[in-house]
Amino acid sequence: MKTLPIRLTPGQDLRPALEAVVREHGCRAAFVIAGIGSLRDARIRFAGVDEAQTLVGDTEILSLSGTVGVDEHGRSHSHLHMAVSTATGAVFGGHVVPGCRVRTTAEVLLGLLPSWSFTREHDAATGFPELRVRPQEP
Repeated sequence: MKTLPIRLTPGQDLRPALEAVVREHGCRAAFVIAGIGSLRDARIRFAGVDEAQTLVGDTEILSLSGTVGVDEHGRSHSHLHMAVSTATGAVFGGHVVPGCRVRTTAEVLLGLLPSWSFTREHDAATGFPELRVRPQEP
């Protein structure tokens, strides 16, 4: 494993930006060790809900975790969760979806796994695309 500290800057979209960093480092598998920062609007999909919700306005990322995966065709296989607080201190959490724009900064520590590949495949037991971990082919 190789650790990679990064800072995302204002306007970057959190999830695609993390996937781009992993791709740029020649990896197809990584995980978020830690993440904090601020967002203009937070796009989160709550548990058991199909559609994402937008928390409009400034939010603080209290925690960010999950897996970041991109396949050889550049398709996303990421699964990220975060907890954010609003300006009133209300806390929300769920699945990170595209559209989470960085407000001032996002400071993220990634664990790159160059020997591994993360993809998502349908799981008959859950009915959802679930993580598939494979050794990276040379």
